[in-house]
Amino acid sequence: MPALPRPAFGPGSRYTARAATTRSRPARHTDVAALTRILTGRDLWLARMLYEHRVLTTRQIADLAYLSLRSAQRRLRSLHQHAVLDSFRPLTQTGSAPEHYTLGPAGAAVLAAHAGCDLADLGWRPSHTGRIAYSPSLSHDLGVNELLTRLAAHARTDPGVGLTLWLSERSCARRWGDIIRPDAYAHYRDGQTLLPFFLEYDTGSQPLARVEAKLTAYAAFTTTTTGTRPALLIHTRTASRDQALRRRLADTARELHLQVATSSADFTTTHPWGPWWAPLQPGAHRTTLSRLATLWPGLTPAAGLEPTDADTALTLPVPPLPPAAEAGP
Repeated sequence: MPALPRPAFGPGSRYTARAATTRSRPARHTDVAALTRILTGRDLWLARMLYEHRVLTTRQIADLAYLSLRSAQRRLRSLHQHAVLDSFRPLTQTGSAPEHYTLGPAGAAVLAAHAGCDLADLGWRPSHTGRIAYSPSLSHDLGVNELLTRLAAHARTDPGVGLTLWLSERSCARRWGDIIRPDAYAHYRDGQTLLPFFLEYDTGSQPLARVEAKLTAYAAFTTTTTGTRPALLIHTRTASRDQALRRRLADTARELHLQVATSSADFTTTHPWGPWWAPLQPGAHRTTLSRLATLWPGLTPAAGLEPTDADTALTLPVPPLPPAAEAGP
């Protein structure tokens, strides 16, 4: 991949695809047939994850699929060498940012072959990594993925607890975009307790009135779709923004009969399953995700999750964790 030009100002000025210029690659990408000899089930799972969720950091991939950061780095370098993955590293004011991985040209070709479609039908373009690296929504997308990666990876240290389903914003839009457009949809399971939820990842850039207007859409979704009643989790950047949202949304959520809980990055940085979520109810205390499910016994998964004839191998949900037999070195 050639070096990407970096604008002098604006969102794109903060990022560059440095890995593409510092890591050697063969002049011609490995063909798909040759890749069948080296790609494992975990590699194919990672390609699907990056197609679904667009970008993941080295640490996020390691938490989901490897026993150590070193083993993850070693395999990711190999996949980058074969153009299965592309990568870039955001520029920071101080220190060094982690590598950010995206789907590479060979990886896209493999997924297209598995789905029985052309590369163009996949929606992948040679500018794929550049568009992600320069996107003004990169920080938002990484925040969503960081929160849900930690929830999914929790199952590796505490079996039976973690995500059993994780849909990206794009997958949510494909299913429910005519009514709602959440940042993600997921199922969090703790033993026999299930918390189905939509996620709104609030960066503080939208006026409170616009966030409040989204509640009307979620209420319409739960009332017009039979047997559907997921929770709505709103994650914010700061505790002050969290409090502002709670003051603005509490009455609306009650009138619309929505089950809503909020938290912020001031609490949920490393253990988002912990007691950091406060229901939008007077006098509510912060509690765990598992406890939310017991406080709201009427919750049910969203409709529209069942496979249909229109689904392909690329539109079906990707398991949040890789094949169990390969979730090691």
